[in-house]
Amino acid sequence: MELLTTRYAENLAGVLSCYDRIVITGTLPGACFAEGMTSFLVSRGIRIFDYPQFALPLRERVRHAAQALATEHGARIEHIAKAHVRKEDVVAKVLAARGDAPGLVHVISAMETCATYQPWHDKASGRTFLRPDTTKCLHYYFYWMDRELGLIYVRVPTYCPFRLQVLLQRTQLAGATNAARGHRLRRSRQRFCSHNRLRSCARTRRHLQA
Repeated sequence: MELLTTRYAENLAGVLSCYDRIVITGTLPGACFAEGMTSFLVSRGIRIFDYPQFALPLRERVRHAAQALATEHGARIEHIAKAHVRKEDVVAKVLAARGDAPGLVHVISAMETCATYQPWHDKASGRTFLRPDTTKCLHYYFYWMDRELGLIYVRVPTYCPFRLQVLLQRTQLAGATNAARGHRLRRSRQRFCSHNRLRSCARTRRHLQA
């Protein structure tokens, strides 16, 4: 199969390569696995089958905190109920009107699959405990424009154990780094279409890979 770089060689000034994105996840130590959460409940005298009642106020606290953060930064929470709507396109429209000044850009909420726990009683052993499960819950995507990192998002579920996800696109970081060094570029989605200092950009890419 012919490579695109071969087919369009005469139209290319050069090729840069790097990781497409970095995904960072965060958990609550001691409560991010079923046995740990079971021990947490037992240590506080909370019945295992009362776990849903225990988790409900935490969900509401996340929702109130999301609204407070959006209000503080003059952003709004936009709920997306249709799977075909791309979050990136929604944020791009907000950026077109807002500009790329650092700060909270937009908050998107959506119902998505998340990890959770299910109370369970094992008749054979007589033990009552939590076991891993999945469900759907409301997630918040906080889109931030960082002066050095570019556009990033923090994904926050409203169900315990609240496994966070932070996404950083390397093209955003590479673009911000090169712009800070005075390099002119034009980007289309995830592609750098033109660059006036390709060798210098290659050095930047190697630095980002380190």
